[in-house]
Amino acid sequence: MFAMASGPWRRKKDWPRQFMLVSFGLAHRLDSPRVAMASEPYPCRWTHHVLVEQKEQINAELLSWIDEAYRLSAEK
Repeated sequence: MFAMASGPWRRKKDWPRQFMLVSFGLAHRLDSPRVAMASEPYPCRWTHHVLVEQKEQINAELLSWIDEAYRLSAEK
């Protein structure tokens, strides 16, 4: 699995009430204000979580990260 989308089954206090959580794995940590959380469960394998509240947030930037995650998973 290189990416997934899920509903707000677990919400932090400061997160919006309604959102979709998009998660994906990269070989590096993203430095972006759009990343709500990031963790490194394995060396050089970062899992990122992005909150999407509006359809306009599914844009070229987010899709490029998902594409990068797909390419990384194909290499492994």
